Amino acid sequence: MTLRPAFVLAALLSGLAASYAQPAREPTGGELLYTTHCITCHSDRMHWREKRSVSDWGSLRAQVRRWQAVAGLGWSEEDIGEVARYLNARYYHLPDPG
Repeated sequence: MTLRPAFVLAALLSGLAASYAQPAREPTGGELLYTTHCITCHSDRMHWREKRSVSDWGSLRAQVRRWQAVAGLGWSEEDIGEVARYLNARYYHLPDPG
């Protein structure tokens, strides 16, 4: 029995791809809230515009609080903090206040 080169190559590439595959990560609560309620209006460009409203941790939380209220979402302070942490990790990279 001889193995065809294409079969051998496919098998090797399949094994190589499997060895580099990363397990899917679970999204954070803040990410879930943001992608469910905010991503429709807020694209990546919103967070990188020249005159953005966020300059520090307090202004980030204030903007999350403001826009969730405008949308009538009724988020708790914990929800606001989770979304702010997600946005900070994803876009702003502000120092964590602790």
